[in-house]
Amino acid sequence: PAAWGGPGVGQHGGAPAAGDAARRSERRVAAAEEVTRVLAAPDARSRSGRMADGSTGTVVVSRGLNQAAFLASGLPEPPAGRIYQLWFSDGGTMRPAGLMDSSGRSAAAVLSGAVGKASAMGVTIEPAGGSKAPTSDPLVLLTFPPA
Repeated sequence: PAAWGGPGVGQHGGAPAAGDAARRSERRVAAAEEVTRVLAAPDARSRSGRMADGSTGTVVVSRGLNQAAFLASGLPEPPAGRIYQLWFSDGGTMRPAGLMDSSGRSAAAVLSGAVGKASAMGVTIEPAGGSKAPTSDPLVLLTFPPA
């Protein structure tokens, strides 16, 4: 039935594409709300640094929420078939923390998983789909600010 997203009266062949666009838009709004929640946390602390390519990265950490957000500015698109991957650094051991969409010159994402005992975060360029461990040196490694 149309109420479940199936074809309905007055819908055309373009409806699935419109539905996909709406879902992507909803995901972007939800991601922006997550980032805003971390940025607005009463205990949020930030640290910024310049990446190897000249772009700027900022990590914002909320120990109370046990979350961190990463914001990038001036970020070029990665090479074809590659993606930016975020990492937590737990005493020098890198733990995957999600993939970052970089379709524009700026990007923001909440790192996947709990901050826990992590003391820093990094960004690498990995094969599309990401990696279990970094395959290259980080573009940036940002030490978390003190609580």
